[in-house]
Amino acid sequence: MPKNMSIKNISFSMILIYGLVFFSPYIFRPFSPDIVIAGTTFTYILGAALMIWLYIKNKNTAVTMVEQEAKLTSPVFIFLLGVSGIFLAMIIQAIVFGIETAITGVPPSSQNTQNIIAVILANPLFILATTIGGPIMEEFVFRRSLIGLTESYTGFWIAAIISSSLFSVIHQDGHFFVYFFMGFFFALLYKMTGKIWTSIIAHCGMNTLVVIAQLIMHYANIELPK
Repeated sequence: MPKNMSIKNISFSMILIYGLVFFSPYIFRPFSPDIVIAGTTFTYILGAALMIWLYIKNKNTAVTMVEQEAKLTSPVFIFLLGVSGIFLAMIIQAIVFGIETAITGVPPSSQNTQNIIAVILANPLFILATTIGGPIMEEFVFRRSLIGLTESYTGFWIAAIISSSLFSVIHQDGHFFVYFFMGFFFALLYKMTGKIWTSIIAHCGMNTLVVIAQLIMHYANIELPK
């Protein structure tokens, strides 16, 4: 591997890693469910670690237009926007779910989230994939890589729309606009600071809170008297 990779090569490498990790459960399918979950969790964490390594190793040479043009690059802004982004993301999610429910009459439930909680209940180790590995990879791929590859041709806003649309489609949840606006919000956090860590903090934090809330609700329901 060359010492200094371009943003194009970095982006394609991260997309390739994400694709391999995304389909990794099929590799473990012949084995027991516990091995499938453990193996998938391992590949998620490994994929996230590889992306972080690629980013740090080439951060001085592989720079996107967003990173070149950002103004709020102070670590203070990165931390504050990342943490506040956790709660803003949850508010945005609730608003979009509410609008969808008002229009379609379908309850605001996420099958994707329910499936993840079911796996975590079966094997708590999977929480690492959901709250750390997955969000980190998604930010490097859908925010930094896809926007980095397309923004020079389309400008940031169109690139953000494209990446947010793909981000929504990949979740296969039936709530296109919920995931679209989430992705678009994370893209805005990335643009404001020029640091992918901002959206990573918000994304990881939001996923963690959602998982904790779902687990609390699950165990609370179990403990309710019949």
